[in-house]
Amino acid sequence: MKTDNPRSEPGLVSLLTQLQKALHRRSSEELLGMRLKPYMALGYIRDHPGATQQELENVLFMDANSVVLILNELEAAQFSIRRRDPQDRRRHIVEMTAAGRRAIERADKARESLEDEVLAPLSAEERKTLRGLVERVLDSLLAAPATKA
Repeated sequence: MKTDNPRSEPGLVSLLTQLQKALHRRSSEELLGMRLKPYMALGYIRDHPGATQQELENVLFMDANSVVLILNELEAAQFSIRRRDPQDRRRHIVEMTAAGRRAIERADKARESLEDEVLAPLSAEERKTLRGLVERVLDSLLAAPATKA
């Protein structure tokens, strides 16, 4: 990707976008057993018992309507259920079903294989560094209020 003219090199955001698109193509529904966004939502639900729809909006960087569509998809597949929060009836808590646990375990194995394939050019230490950097940037984005461009 390098060129002699630094001005013609794509910016880091462009490179990350290209990488995201390539990974999204490889993370097909056939590989994971579900689309990528529902997979990400289900993983969050597993890792954060008692997660709310609002939390999913924040961590997935999605609006409320999009999250509802994803949760509808997960419920139709019997991977999750929504229930009212007994402490705040306005909120919905999302819970994973046994079928959802089995599905996320299968999808995680497929994702791990995909990551090994895609990150093969990197050493274990480079992978660890990359993960740490990406997590730090994401944590910063999650902590900061959204701004309009």
